Amino acid sequence: MTVFELRRKLEELRQGDSSVDDLLEYLRDYPYQDLDFAKIDHHRPLRTGFPEVVLGRGKTPQQVAAIVESLAGRENPVLVTKTTESTHLAVMERTPRAAYHPLSGTIVVPTDNPLPATEGVLIVTAGTADLPIAEEARITATLMGCPAQLVSDVGVAGLHRLLGSLEHLRQARVIVVVAGMEAALASVIAGLVSVPVVAVPTSAGYGSSFDGLSALLGMLNSCAPGVATVNIDNGFGAGYLAAQINLMGS
Repeated sequence: MTVFELRRKLEELRQGDSSVDDLLEYLRDYPYQDLDFAKIDHHRPLRTGFPEVVLGRGKTPQQVAAIVESLAGRENPVLVTKTTESTHLAVMERTPRAAYHPLSGTIVVPTDNPLPATEGVLIVTAGTADLPIAEEARITATLMGCPAQLVSDVGVAGLHRLLGSLEHLRQARVIVVVAGMEAALASVIAGLVSVPVVAVPTSAGYGSSFDGLSALLGMLNSCAPGVATVNIDNGFGAGYLAAQINLMGS
């Protein structure tokens, strides 16, 4: 439920296009719907502006399918992160409109009423191996009304590649930097621009990268101001934060 959706329902009641019983039926599952194994927070869009997002990891395909079915059809998009193609097949049985994005491991159920597009989010990856997390961030920001541009494979091992994208960096209102290994790219970019940088450490790497721990510590210890760091492989959190920042200035 969004503010606009609720306002429309109240206007329909005031104008006589619906009844009190119709409105009560619509509000029946608010603020949440109890599915026994999950309590679906249908009230969240009204509080935060964006619906609940489903973490697929740790849930059975049938649980994800039931949750998606509960969230779909409420004039909001549905997003499932960290999931698999087999889970998507289960979701499709109950929600045929669900689309699977294999690179990011996400499932999206689109809405017929997408948010107006607000440009300004740029996503930058250090390497090609960071693309799955970058794509998760891109899909999240796009569903929130902020279609993001992508600049990929411009890590510090070849800084001349990044310098070729300076114009993109300077036009952005918020930049998401996705990097593994030592994750120095976030500091480099923050030292070149005057906008917020959302840093996403990834588990891409080997040896002493410790599945992203080195990248996380590197980003947390950035010497450049204006860097906010999310958790390892948290493309969703980065895309969400970037969209929030971008929309605040719109």
